[in-house]
Amino acid sequence: MKKVLIANRGEIAVRIIRACADRGLATVAVYADSDADAVHVRLADEARGLNGDSPAATYLDAEKLIALAVTSGADAVHPGYGFLSESAAFARRVIDAGLTWIGPSPEAIDLLGDKIAARQLAASVGAPLVAGTPDPVATAAEAVAFAEEHGLPIVIKAAFGGGGRGMRVARSLDEVAEQFDAAVREAVTAFGRGECFVEQFLDAPRHVEVQVLSDSHGNVVVLGTRDCSLQRRNQKLVEEAPAPFLTDEQRDRLHGSAAAICAAAHYRGVATVEYLLSVDGTISFLEVNTRLQVEHPVTEETTGVDIVAEQLRIAEGLPLSVQATPDPTGHSIEFRINAEDAARGFLPTPGLLTRFEPPTGPGVRVDSGVQTGTLVSGRFDSMMAKLIVTGPTREIAIRRARRALDEFVLDGVASVLPFHRAVLRDDDFTGEGLKVHTQWIETVFAERIPADTLRAEPVEPGVTSSWIEIDGRRHTLRMPAGSTPAALPIAAPAGAAPAPESTDAAVASVAGLVAPMAGTLITWLIGDGTEVAEGDPVVVMEAMKMETTIVATGPGTLRHRSAPGDFLAAGEQLATLD
Repeated sequence: MKKVLIANRGEIAVRIIRACADRGLATVAVYADSDADAVHVRLADEARGLNGDSPAATYLDAEKLIALAVTSGADAVHPGYGFLSESAAFARRVIDAGLTWIGPSPEAIDLLGDKIAARQLAASVGAPLVAGTPDPVATAAEAVAFAEEHGLPIVIKAAFGGGGRGMRVARSLDEVAEQFDAAVREAVTAFGRGECFVEQFLDAPRHVEVQVLSDSHGNVVVLGTRDCSLQRRNQKLVEEAPAPFLTDEQRDRLHGSAAAICAAAHYRGVATVEYLLSVDGTISFLEVNTRLQVEHPVTEETTGVDIVAEQLRIAEGLPLSVQATPDPTGHSIEFRINAEDAARGFLPTPGLLTRFEPPTGPGVRVDSGVQTGTLVSGRFDSMMAKLIVTGPTREIAIRRARRALDEFVLDGVASVLPFHRAVLRDDDFTGEGLKVHTQWIETVFAERIPADTLRAEPVEPGVTSSWIEIDGRRHTLRMPAGSTPAALPIAAPAGAAPAPESTDAAVASVAGLVAPMAGTLITWLIGDGTEVAEGDPVVVMEAMKMETTIVATGPGTLRHRSAPGDFLAAGEQLATLD
């Protein structure tokens, strides 16, 4: 390989560009219209525009991507994660075009991307499994029948999905049909196929995964475990390596079954085998991700193995540079820095990033696809950067992470930084024995920490804030707008940007039902002209790859003012309530 086209964007494109540069490979970036000034475009040796700004017209357009690879003289394609990274059809088209596919074979992607076939393979090698349907279920009634036979809760999952999309949990029989319909709809939107299967759901489980490397010389090497239990709507927010508080027996079972699954699949490339671990110690195989994982840096930091470089070696036909499971050195924690407002239910918050000053210092790594002045698009994933903090022990890594998160400055869009800071001061995460689980954020944390306390800077209509220094300490001063006494000189920080108009204020200024964030209207749940009551779910919007259900703000007759497929700005009118 001499030149690699990177069929992706953001921080993972930057990560791959750097790995290619380290190996002496030239790179070609591609970009949507709104990414023309992105960091990955600037860092690559060449950049080619995709002439569009929706995922379907850009990073999901296989024909455009392959054509640009050919015309640019690239001889290989790296898909990163997300988008087409787990598309066997795209992998085949890349190979048929005479290019090197930096990933597993299309056959392995097909096999392991089919969640039912993957379960059957896992069972054949003796991997731990809970009960599930042997085939996709055609109707909600079949899902109800499974729940009645095996008990609740159950999970409905897209058979050809991943990354938490098309996955819904039902805890009572009367919500099975609703969750089944939602899972099918989301699966069709995200993956183009709506088949879903059902399995028992381990309540309050940890999410543990195993990183595996396999080459064309028959080597299958486990690099170690990660814990990814801190999730919101099945989307990971914090990951760490190695997975803490496992017994030697559990670790051996995880390592052994993960290696056996990849060997049985004749896998070649980087894979992550995921499991659930219940409070009683039950382990159950979940799925195999046939791509690079977002959280790969924590494994790199604790093993010294450059996983992206290994991908490049494997694609070139070289043997792995590591031949056995390395003993982990220290502990590493990764924090996804998403453009989401934790104070408002983690609503996506696209916008202009007016200030981006990541932390530095011992044990701190930041993988980023943004900088000050970047326009964070509402059409793509909400993740802007990843903060990876490493220390000789988990306790020291947590202390360093507190310091790094407190140093992180990010203005212009709301982010999850306040959430991360709160988590690192919660004993369920930092104490002896990990007490967090995959529903912990929506349950325990939500009850313990009032959402409004997660605002980076509380924004209220008619209130201004500035700062004042008292006895060598800086304090925020909040007052009614226009009421600052002339005798009290209050200076704004040098270079500070004006505060953006709050979404809450924009919402209050429009009658009826409005978009709480910029995004696309997916479907109306209530027909035009229908009577609704306050709190009734009426419409589903999608922004930054997340669905949000919006409820009626009061009683009345709903009159649609937007249609499915419309892209709306925050505060724009969805409907009136007469």
